[in-house]
Amino acid sequence: MKNAVHFGAGNIGRGFIGETLASNGYAIHFVDVNSTIIDALNARHEYDIELAEESHEKIHVDNVDGINNKDNPEDVVKAIENTDIVTTAIGPKILKFIADLIAKGISARKANNNTTTLDVIACENMIGGSQALKEEVYTHLSDDDKKFADEYIGFPNAAVDRIVPIQHHDDPLAVTVEPFKEWVVDKSQMKYPEIQLDTVVYVPDLEPYIERKLFSVNTGHATVAYTGEYLGYKTIGDAIVDAKVLKQVKGALKETGDLLIHKWNFNPDDHKAYQEKILSRFQNKFISDDILRVGRTPIRKLGFDERFIRPIRELKERGLDYSVLLDTVGMILTFDEPKDSESVELQKMLQESSPKEVITKVTGLKDEDLINEIVASYEDKVKATEA
Repeated sequence: MKNAVHFGAGNIGRGFIGETLASNGYAIHFVDVNSTIIDALNARHEYDIELAEESHEKIHVDNVDGINNKDNPEDVVKAIENTDIVTTAIGPKILKFIADLIAKGISARKANNNTTTLDVIACENMIGGSQALKEEVYTHLSDDDKKFADEYIGFPNAAVDRIVPIQHHDDPLAVTVEPFKEWVVDKSQMKYPEIQLDTVVYVPDLEPYIERKLFSVNTGHATVAYTGEYLGYKTIGDAIVDAKVLKQVKGALKETGDLLIHKWNFNPDDHKAYQEKILSRFQNKFISDDILRVGRTPIRKLGFDERFIRPIRELKERGLDYSVLLDTVGMILTFDEPKDSESVELQKMLQESSPKEVITKVTGLKDEDLINEIVASYEDKVKATEA
């Protein structure tokens, strides 16, 4: 049996990446700081996944254990020293905090002359996640260890997609996920291409697939959330049945779809079918999510290369319509969630500085005309709520 080290024992880690690795015959060492989950994994070595659909089908996962990287970092290093694959599902901002452990694992492989090639795959909602992790890992490696890593350790980028609904379980290991899942890996960046996991798609160029997912699923899901919140809804399920919200998300997907088709030559009929599948997922009554959870971290989501500003920039460059995306950005800037630190920070910035200054800083844009368009969109939304 092959071994996997997976960072992140949360719902996506157990319900998507873990399920996929287990179905391919891997024993999984989950790494996390959540002692409740880690202790449960070590006590039981198994858990069940439920599919969020009419059948409520159960999938059993076994041959698992847990390592608390806060309490037992040396055990994580030892696991990496002997593993066949490393994966993550911890969130883009947390990657830098595990880089040192991965680096020590690589150094241990070198010290023990383990020249079996290894791929480290960051399964995060970001473009270039594995390569970003590689940069962080390399800051902790000596020059000799870097040479070893260059030869034997791959960091292939990946695109992952699976929605986890709102859920509350008495069992800390129980997890519910939607039936749909997609995991795509850039095989050109792999050091161990012989590992081909069933249900994972390997492609020579990942960028079109990452952008298709980010600008369709992530842009679409966020559009439902921010439009829904602006109109007073609390859940994705309640929001998506409102004709205004549905029109907004369809409009946003039309614009990002135009960009993807022009940029990557996706077949228009195939892409339309892909979009319809996405909408049906948002409308799945079994995976309704909390709007405030989907809408959290608005500053990150307004980043220069993120799910709204990047397609807007590239649509403008091509002379294509981006009016619905622009309208949605105006709503994002009104997002006010006291429990989310980025939302609090964004609203504080807007109180203390002009909208133009804030938008320029948050988006990283230098295009004055586009910045002014976003300012106008935001001010229209504020006026509408005050009317």
